[in-house]
Amino acid sequence: MKELLEFIDLDIHFPITDPTWIFFLVLVIILFAPIILERLRIPHIIGMILAGVVIGEHGFNILARDSSFELFGKVGLYYIMFLAGLEMNMEDFKSIRVKATVLGLLAFIIPLGIGFWTNMHILGYAVVTSVLLASMYASHTLIAYPIVIRYGINRQRAVSIAVGGTAVTDTLTLLVLAVISGLYKGETSEYFWVWLVLKFLVLSIIIMYTFPRIARWFFRRYSDNVVQYIFVMAMVFLGGGLMELIGMEGILGAFLVGLLLNRLIPHVSPLMNHLEFVGNALFIPYFLIGVGMLINLNVLFGHIDSLKVAAVMIVVALLGKWIASWLTQKIYKMRAVERELMFGLSNAQAAATLAAVLVGYSIILPSGERLLNEDVLNGTILLILVTCIVSSFITEHAAKRIAMSDDVGVSEEKEQEKERFLVPVANPETLEGLMSLALVLRDEKINDNLVALSVINDNNDSVKQEMRSKRNLERAAQIAASTNVQLKTVSRFDLNITTGILHTAKEYEATGIIIGLHYKASIVDSFFGNLTENLLKNTYLQVMVVRFLMPVNTLRRIIVAVPPKAEFEHGFTKWITYMCRMSSQLGCRVQFYASSRTLGYIRGFIQKKFKDTRAIYSELEDWDDLLLLTGQVTYDHLLVIVSARRGSISYDSSFERLPMQVSKYFNNNSIMLLYPEQKGDPNESLSFSDPRGWAETQYYDKVGNWIYKWFRKNS
Repeated sequence: MKELLEFIDLDIHFPITDPTWIFFLVLVIILFAPIILERLRIPHIIGMILAGVVIGEHGFNILARDSSFELFGKVGLYYIMFLAGLEMNMEDFKSIRVKATVLGLLAFIIPLGIGFWTNMHILGYAVVTSVLLASMYASHTLIAYPIVIRYGINRQRAVSIAVGGTAVTDTLTLLVLAVISGLYKGETSEYFWVWLVLKFLVLSIIIMYTFPRIARWFFRRYSDNVVQYIFVMAMVFLGGGLMELIGMEGILGAFLVGLLLNRLIPHVSPLMNHLEFVGNALFIPYFLIGVGMLINLNVLFGHIDSLKVAAVMIVVALLGKWIASWLTQKIYKMRAVERELMFGLSNAQAAATLAAVLVGYSIILPSGERLLNEDVLNGTILLILVTCIVSSFITEHAAKRIAMSDDVGVSEEKEQEKERFLVPVANPETLEGLMSLALVLRDEKINDNLVALSVINDNNDSVKQEMRSKRNLERAAQIAASTNVQLKTVSRFDLNITTGILHTAKEYEATGIIIGLHYKASIVDSFFGNLTENLLKNTYLQVMVVRFLMPVNTLRRIIVAVPPKAEFEHGFTKWITYMCRMSSQLGCRVQFYASSRTLGYIRGFIQKKFKDTRAIYSELEDWDDLLLLTGQVTYDHLLVIVSARRGSISYDSSFERLPMQVSKYFNNNSIMLLYPEQKGDPNESLSFSDPRGWAETQYYDKVGNWIYKWFRKNS
C-alpha cells in the first residue's frame, strides 16, 4: 500500500492528521455505518463506537484523534444529555409521580448498593471509584421506547412509570457524577461538601427560574427556526458552563436545561426536528466515534481482569434493574408482563453511562492513575452492547403481549373515522400559526391527515394571486417538511372562496377546518367576515377559527369555555380529544369551564381516554357569566370558546353577543372559536318557512329557563 502511494505520488501518511480528510472520513462512516449496522442488527450507538475502534490508534490507526474529536466530543456529550432531558415526558411523570419515584429510587439504590459491594470486594477498587462505577450501573436510557410507540402502548401504566423513573434515576446518577468530579476539581476542605451543595442548589434555582422565562420571551419575539436553534444551543452550553464554574460536571447543566425547555419545544415542531436532526446527523455520531477511538480491545480480550470487570458490570446492572422492577410490581400489585416491560425499558445503558465513564476516565488521581481505568472503559462498551440488546428483546416481547391482550379502546378506534384537517392559507401573517396548530392537533399515527389549501379568485388579478398562493403553499409545505409530516397542498380557482373550501373539504374527506380569524379592515366589517360566516352556514364539519398573538409553543394554559348541553353534540368527544392532544404536546394545563352536568361528561371521557392530561374542572353554570373569565385569562393563555351553530342542541341566543364580547374583552388574548361537528347536511335545517332553522325556539327556552330560575330562587 505504501509503495502504491509513493508510485502515484500521493503524500498520504497514517494516521491521517489533515482536518479535511479526517472530517471527510468521519462523514463517510456516519453515512454508511447505519446501512451496514441495520443488516447486522447491531444498535447504532454500538456500531458507531465499534467504527471508532476500527479507525483509532488501537485498531488500524487510520485517523489521529485530533482536537476536533475533543470539541465535537464535548458538544456531542452535551447534546446527548440535553436531548435526554428534552424527551422526558414530565406530564407522564406528574400523573404517576409516586410510583415512578419509587421505581426510580429502587432502580438507583439497588444497583448502587450491589455495585458498590461487588466493586469493593470482587474487583478490589477504592471507595470513590466503586461509588462512581456503581452509579453507572444505576443509570439507564430509554433506547427501547420507540418499540412501545410502534405497538401503540405508550400510554400504558408500566410505560409511564418507567419513563418517569428514568428522570429520577438519571438525575441522581448525574448528581453523584457531578459531586465526584467536583471533588477532584477543587480544593478539598472541611466545608467542601456544604459549599458545593449550596452552590449547586442556588445555581439550579436560578436556572429553573430564569431559563424558561427567557426562552418563552425569546420564542415570542423571534419565530425564525435558525435563530431559535442557535438560541437553544446557547442556553444548553450556558447551563453546562455555569455548572462547570461551580465545580460540577457540565452535562448536569445540559440535562437540566433539557428538562426545563421541553414544555416550550413540542415534540412535533420544526425546532424539535432541527435539534434531533443536527444532533443525530453530526454531533452525536462524531462523539461516539471519538469514544470508540479510546477503546483498546487488546486490553479487553488480552487480560482476564478486563473480562472479569466487564462480566461483573453486566451481571450487576441487569440484576439490579430486575430486582427494582420486581419490587415495584409487588408493591403496587401489577401484572408480571408489566414488570417485564418496566425491566425492558429501564436496563439499557447508553447516554448517562457514557458520560460517567468518560468523566471518570478523564480524572487523574494524585498517584497518576485514572479514576476509571481502561478495563472499565472497555467493559462499558460490552455493558452497553449487552444491555441494549436485552432491553430491545424484552421490551419487544412484553409490548407484543400487552398489545395482544389489552383491548381497551380497540373497538372504538376502529369505528372512529379517519381524521383530516383542511387548512386554508390565504394570509401569510397567520399561516405559521395555523400550521403550528394543525401539527399539534393531528394524530401522529396517521400520515396523510393534513391538507393546505389556497383558493384563487378567477378574475383579472388572478396571476398575482396565483403567485401569492404558490408562495403560501410552499411555506406551508416547508413547515410540515421540517417536522417530517406529509402535507398535501392544493391550489384551485373559484369565483367564491367559500365554495372552494367546501368543495376541497368534500374531495379530500376533511373532518375539520382550521381557519384564521378575519381582520376587520373597517368599522362596518363583521367580526368573522363573510367568508367564515358563509363557511359556518354551509358545513357541519368542525370549524376552528383562531387568532394567535404569540407562537403556539409558548402558550402556558388552555382555557376552554363550554356551553350547557354541549355533551349532546355529535362532535363532543372529538374536540375534547383535540384539547387533550394540544395539552400533551405543549406540556400545559387545560382548564374547562362548564356546567356541573357537562363537566361530569368531560371528566369521565378524559379519565377514560386521556387520564394523563393535566385537566382542571371549574363550574360555569350560567353561560351569561362568560365575562367572568376575563380575570382568569392572561396574555400567554389560549381561550377556547366552544360555540354552536343555529339550530343545534347547545345553541343559545347569547352566542349572538360573542363577537362583541370577544372583540371588546378578549382583544389582547389568543383565542379559538370552536364549532363542533354536527350530523346531517346544513341545507336540511333551512327552508322558506323557517330560513334560520330552530333559532327562534331558543328564545322561548331562554324565557323558560329564566322563569324556572326565578321560581327556584323565590320558593
